[in-house]
Amino acid sequence: MYDLITIGRSGVDVYPLQTGVGLADVETFGKFLGGSPTNVAVAAARHGLRSAVITGVGADPFGQYVRRAIRGFGVDDAFVHTIEGRPTPVTFCEIFPPDHFPIYFYRGEHPPDLQLTPSMLDLDAIAGAGLFWFSLTGLSQEPSAAAHAAALSARTSALNPGLTVFDLDYRAVLWESREAAHEAAQRMLPRANVAVGNLEEVETAVGVRDPEAAAQALLDAGVRLAIVKMGPEGVFARTSEESALVEPMEVKVVNGIGAGDAFGGALCLGLLRGWPLERTLRFANAAGAFVAARLACADAMPSTSEVDDLLNGASC
Repeated sequence: MYDLITIGRSGVDVYPLQTGVGLADVETFGKFLGGSPTNVAVAAARHGLRSAVITGVGADPFGQYVRRAIRGFGVDDAFVHTIEGRPTPVTFCEIFPPDHFPIYFYRGEHPPDLQLTPSMLDLDAIAGAGLFWFSLTGLSQEPSAAAHAAALSARTSALNPGLTVFDLDYRAVLWESREAAHEAAQRMLPRANVAVGNLEEVETAVGVRDPEAAAQALLDAGVRLAIVKMGPEGVFARTSEESALVEPMEVKVVNGIGAGDAFGGALCLGLLRGWPLERTLRFANAAGAFVAARLACADAMPSTSEVDDLLNGASC
């Protein structure tokens, strides 16, 4: 049995090794594992959780790299499918600290991670995982949306279903319209226990941007825990019984793109361990800060002890 299974995007992140420079002028780049659900699985594995990712890659050298990198980070690649005729996605970014990191997706019209079908899924493994993590992006195309629906049906029909987390990861360029993303989110929110997203993402999902009102709207949609990431204002979370507000951790930001995935992996640890809400948020917030102070995403994911050290006053 897995502690965590994620499903969704994977690919290669090609990041400039120079900051404050536009892509037109960058001279050197680094190659890293990418894709938010994949990075969440990596982040969770760094905390000792037995993790796997369900995704698709192309039958190309980048696909080989992604599969090898996933294994190298201690994540099971048994559910990584090679899709013929679909190149492995590549993502570029520009790095303008502290808060401007434009992303450029080169995914084609039908990337391999959106070609997953219900028949490709190990529904027993999905049903038995302690936590299942899916994102809004995976609902943007068929057959991936049908695969997600099948996975969630397996979760809800399980005798002892674990936690199901809906990452409201909204990337406008990957959708035909924001309204389509909203409709997809509304369909799937009742099938999750936990929803997590930033202000733009929760507004896309429930039509409300105010953190407290958005959290309540997510609860009204069916989840038991709503988490709203507010950037420089911290993180707010609410259940039917309590709420918590955690202030941001001060670090010198190098690249903020991977912070949300580090937050996600740390969140999984807190949820699976049954930590109190505020402790979970503080730990996840610190994990995100740790990665924001570094260039890479997957390569920079912290261990539990590194997050604890940061919480205890160690420099980042």
